[in-house]
Amino acid sequence: MRASYRWLRVAIACCLAVGIVGCTGTATGVSAADPAPDPSTTGAPATEVRVLQLNLCNSGIAACYSAGRSIDEAARVINAEAPDLVTLNEICEDDLGALERALGRAVPGGTAVSAFQAARDRDTGDGYRCANGQRFGIGIVSRWRAVAGSGPGGGIYPVQDAEDPEERAWLCVDVAATPVVSACTTHLAYTKREVAAGQCRYLFDTVIAGMRARDGAPPVVVGGDLNLAGDDPGLRSCVPDGSALADDGAVQHVVATPEFVVAAARTIELRVDTEHPGLLVTLARRTS
Repeated sequence: MRASYRWLRVAIACCLAVGIVGCTGTATGVSAADPAPDPSTTGAPATEVRVLQLNLCNSGIAACYSAGRSIDEAARVINAEAPDLVTLNEICEDDLGALERALGRAVPGGTAVSAFQAARDRDTGDGYRCANGQRFGIGIVSRWRAVAGSGPGGGIYPVQDAEDPEERAWLCVDVAATPVVSACTTHLAYTKREVAAGQCRYLFDTVIAGMRARDGAPPVVVGGDLNLAGDDPGLRSCVPDGSALADDGAVQHVVATPEFVVAAARTIELRVDTEHPGLLVTLARRTS
């Protein structure tokens, strides 16, 4: 049976019981400390949210590594498409600066902010590393500033493949759209489908359920490489009923809580082979 948002509020108790790592603020980036701006500086109310999901294969380890050219290509796409949110997988920590600047150039007001969450190295307990020594993980770039102290941050899943040294992570931050939106990203395990499905259930049933249990909780938008195809029972069992859902025809997805519907979705072929296209999704606020 698929999950339902009607009972998500009870899961905050589970969040507290298991101790979500993000409650300690492990996510890094300028967004965590930035105050919400005056709405007059962010334009008209955000009746739509445009989300660009990218897996950039920039660890320097995987066969699809392009010696950093995927970051340049991502900056080009961001500049051309001017999304509101960019969710990023398989990046090195310092990659965020170039992508934040690209979004800042592309959107009205000329500013953008970012947040990063490293995967964890099973062998060292430290952040997983790119070949260049930087921390490797996931990120969010937003045209809207973060709401100080309101988001859960990021963390490491309790469900992992014991044979994979890279332990997968999630990242969420509240951004000061008008009204506020919670933005999340993740890159789930590719080695075992059942592990990816378990991580997906944890993300929606514990992390996002805890976010939704807050008083006045904003809608949630998730972009990520879930390593679960659209017809996979593991995906269908973890994504709550009523969600807005779009995918790239494979394993990248954008999911939003029922305050949104999918108004448009398309893939963007990248000029660099990262094994994934870009996925651009326009979410419109539900009117009835």
